[in-house]
Amino acid sequence: MPFFTGGVNLNDFYITDADIVDQYLNGKLWTWGNNDYGQLGDNTGTNRSSPVQTITGGTNWKQVSCGTRSTAAIKTDGTLWTWGSNSYGQLGDNTGTNRSSPVQTITGGTSWKQVSCGKYFTAAVKTDGTLWSWGNNGYGELGDGTGETYRSSPVQTIAGGSIWKQVSCGSGSTAAIKTDGTLWTWGNNISGQLGDGTRTDRSSPVQTISGGTNWKQVSCGYRNTAAIKTDGTLWTWGDNFYGQLGDGTSTSRSSPVQTITGGSNWKQVSCGSNSTAIKTDGTLWTWGNNRRGELGDGTETDRSSPVQTIAGGSNWKQVSCGSRSTAAIKTDGTLWTWGLNTFGLLGDGTSTSRSSPVQTIAGGSNWKQVAFMSNDPGSGFPNQGAAVQNNG
Repeated sequence: MPFFTGGVNLNDFYITDADIVDQYLNGKLWTWGNNDYGQLGDNTGTNRSSPVQTITGGTNWKQVSCGTRSTAAIKTDGTLWTWGSNSYGQLGDNTGTNRSSPVQTITGGTSWKQVSCGKYFTAAVKTDGTLWSWGNNGYGELGDGTGETYRSSPVQTIAGGSIWKQVSCGSGSTAAIKTDGTLWTWGNNISGQLGDGTRTDRSSPVQTISGGTNWKQVSCGYRNTAAIKTDGTLWTWGDNFYGQLGDGTSTSRSSPVQTITGGSNWKQVSCGSNSTAIKTDGTLWTWGNNRRGELGDGTETDRSSPVQTIAGGSNWKQVSCGSRSTAAIKTDGTLWTWGLNTFGLLGDGTSTSRSSPVQTIAGGSNWKQVAFMSNDPGSGFPNQGAAVQNNG
């Protein structure tokens, strides 16, 4: 149900606006899907087609993010936990040892605010506004001014400072917004996903070519990026082979363009191998790759402009795109998934892919935040989902 603090309706915000949501979203943490590297955190290597709790249990989880073969989550006490594959040091525990149950990053502390997992790397923002990253750095995605230097413990971006608000990791690239509303990107730029008008990789943060100080939320996908401004407009750039930029074409862009629907009522966006966004009226729109039904429109037809999911409705609250699948939560707290279902990623107790939304087998109406692995489109790659369930 709606809840308020200081006159602000938190249901109007998405989980990545961590400075607003903060401690109010907390509860049990559930995971499902592929578990070859222990990324479900249940101390096994067994795949799960229905949600299970992490071995640490507890009811004080706040935010979770899924990467390629690894997972990271923050508790309400501000501690940061990681598990799964650690081949590039992406767990941040100063080792290269895989973990099938949650461990704390080597820096420890109780000041972590928001975390994002990419393809073998991780980034997180602390409550003091500093930005930290660790893991793979083959394209400079850690933003520390180096390349090919992997980090098994957190390092600060070369830009430093204490004014970072939100970060998103993709497949070799990173994007982050500062408290002054500026948008910065770094890492792999082969398809123009950094939005700086070039296709040159960057090992330190650069601003998007459009500049400005009115960026609100950003999401990195597989070689594509999308962001929403404070005026509610939605902008996309990078790879567009499947129409994932939503501009009615299949032309890749190295600088931001608006989706073909335009408008100034976009609220939250998520990128995977496709893109999905929710409007302020609660409607859910999808576009891009649909080979596995990940657009949820009842077809397997790619779309280069936004379409509504077959479920329709105007009560969608938060969405997360995976590499070939999608998950979203409604304002009534129900959790819905669709697309590729290899490894039981949809959490419906089957391995049957779906081109229209279905509820996870756990059901219930108290889901608060969901995350899917969102940075590699290869159907042969491990996939997992995770979600935080409200207490009570």
